[in-house]
Amino acid sequence: MALRRIRVAVIGGGQNCEHDVSVASAASVRAALDPARYEAVPLTIGRDGRWSGPDGQVLGTLNSRSLAGSLDVLATCDVVLPLIHGPLGEDGTLAGLCELAGVPYVGSPLRAGALAMDKWATKLVAEAVGVRTARGRLVTDASTVDFTGPVVVKPVAAGSSFGVRLVEHEADLEPAVRQALELDDRVLVEEVLEGREIDIAVLDDPDEGRRTGPPLEIAVPGLFDTTVKYDGSATFVIPAPLDDTELKALEDSALRVYEALGCRGLARVDFFLTNDGLVLNEVNTMPGMTAESQVPKMFAAAGLSYSDLLDKLVRGAMR
Repeated sequence: MALRRIRVAVIGGGQNCEHDVSVASAASVRAALDPARYEAVPLTIGRDGRWSGPDGQVLGTLNSRSLAGSLDVLATCDVVLPLIHGPLGEDGTLAGLCELAGVPYVGSPLRAGALAMDKWATKLVAEAVGVRTARGRLVTDASTVDFTGPVVVKPVAAGSSFGVRLVEHEADLEPAVRQALELDDRVLVEEVLEGREIDIAVLDDPDEGRRTGPPLEIAVPGLFDTTVKYDGSATFVIPAPLDDTELKALEDSALRVYEALGCRGLARVDFFLTNDGLVLNEVNTMPGMTAESQVPKMFAAAGLSYSDLLDKLVRGAMR
């Protein structure tokens, strides 16, 4: 007698600027889940907030009915794999929905998602546990910002580098802040750091315990912005060439921030490695999850295939 397959609700889409990235992650994950063990149940959140079910049809005609319909589908599933990047997803929103629905889910709980999505809060937590961050200022009004030299402007709670701009001239600062304020009501203006961009992935492995993957270095001239992130011009070096001291410092700092934020399941912790040591950039609690995304590539370099990584995430959530 064949064992019943585990029903995994794979949620993609979302109501933010990372909608298309999330759709790609969800499609890739559905295709890679082992069909002998898992039944992938697709759910998509449209840009208008309405949910579509496995057949692609909108669940109801109004947002409230649509959400109610999605809960009916979630109730038939054993576990949720929420692949919404950015606000109204990665920020703890979906984790809270799963908690209320009583369905196990992959990834960080509500509090950790909210803290990590908020780059300003992440800086405060990291500094409190001894992990250095870039000097910066939180602003809510473009007209109040003084130019003190080259800076990076970024929305506090947006992902995939949307709204991020390198500002080298005073005349460009206020327009850059205004553009970032279109994506969030708070904006960070940070010092420009010269150094190597190194990412560390943290996995709560149900078989081996919490561990990190091989470090990844992003080799790209200039700013790793949204265009470069998705046009294929960036090169990922795995494992990043580091000496033992550098690697240990990066891994220890990644784990320290991961634990302080209360992350769970998986996260990518991004650093700059400067002449003065490492500096935390940001934490992604639901990073891109196509086979070509950074985290799957990092663990693949350690011998963990894409489908096996997904298997560990699902089993860890159910445990």
